[in-house]
Amino acid sequence: MKAELLAPAGNYAKFQTALHFGADAVYLGGKHFSLRTFADNFTAEELSSAVQFAHSQGKKVYVTANIYARNGDFALLSQYFQTLQDIGVDGVIISDPGVVYIAKKAVPKLCIHLSTQANTTNKYAVKFWAEQGVSRVILARELSLAEIREIHEFNPETELEAFVHGAMCISYSGRCLLSDYLDGRSSNRGACVQACRWRFETRALNATNGQSEWLPIEQDERGTYIFNSKDLNMLSRLQELENAGVCSFKIEGRMKSGYYLATVINAYRRAMNGENFAVSESELLKVAHRDYTQAYADGANAQTVNYTDSQSKGEYVYIADVLGGEQGYAYIQMRNRFKKGDVLEVLSPDTNFGKAFTVDTIVDSKGEETDDGKLVQETYKVNCPYTLRQGDYLRRKNKD
Repeated sequence: MKAELLAPAGNYAKFQTALHFGADAVYLGGKHFSLRTFADNFTAEELSSAVQFAHSQGKKVYVTANIYARNGDFALLSQYFQTLQDIGVDGVIISDPGVVYIAKKAVPKLCIHLSTQANTTNKYAVKFWAEQGVSRVILARELSLAEIREIHEFNPETELEAFVHGAMCISYSGRCLLSDYLDGRSSNRGACVQACRWRFETRALNATNGQSEWLPIEQDERGTYIFNSKDLNMLSRLQELENAGVCSFKIEGRMKSGYYLATVINAYRRAMNGENFAVSESELLKVAHRDYTQAYADGANAQTVNYTDSQSKGEYVYIADVLGGEQGYAYIQMRNRFKKGDVLEVLSPDTNFGKAFTVDTIVDSKGEETDDGKLVQETYKVNCPYTLRQGDYLRRKNKD
């Protein structure tokens, strides 16, 4: 496939993971104006380093500035965009019309990508934004393949980007006020508390005794997660998306772990490269996820709410980060407990992917051999018949 695989990065380590596992481009946030303020995000120095490294690999970096701005935000925006242009970022992701206006004035050569937060759902809106100088529109998640095709045919010169995997929002393209009302944190300014994932109950006043009691909300007797969306999974529809005019496949998850990103990026990269589809499909079951949906690809869909629970834990446990390897051994940093005799599986972008081995030797950072890798973030040396690379991961099938 010719489409771009676009991955998220909440910090520099995740940025490196995204490139290691095959992303063509990465989107990330600086310390200001990003809709993921709870992510670590990037300093100006880290942004510069990330852009230089990505460009050395023939990859791209897009920076989010997708808050809905208030008057007080604009004093710093022009300077911020100038910094991004000087660093050499490949595009800036914006939601707010006022911010688009300022960006065009301050840095007319900087490519502007319109965020999905702008709720673009029709061909005339895409035409309007293109006339304002926007080079790419990140489409609303609510669109069908047929609608995307029509938009592309009407706007053949405008790049179209679409989400293909990850968390869905109960509100229209992420424009939510629930967090503001329930916790005072503005979702449209990057501080969403994800109240839609909470378990909800209702309170009633007993007219007889005057006491207030909590009552459970039941939804078809399946649970109380009435605002909780399923996760998007469009792995099987990538060719259709590309045929409809989508040039960039976007994975959600700037708040997700590096291990999660590695698993998902690896699955999509291999599928896009024409490798065994069933293997890629099974990979997406190995990490924590909610029930999957293809959302609105075929039109209206009333089955996008995940009533039963918030999230399944996945079929595999993330065991360790690989720090490097040599003949017969791997150096790893422990993330979850493992023991001698455990069978570990390799997550890697190269030919070691999916290979497994039994742990026979565990040596800690003091050079002492142990049967139990139980020290959190301890560096261990373990036997391994494969030469692993820094950035690979080890995992183990869930035992329960």
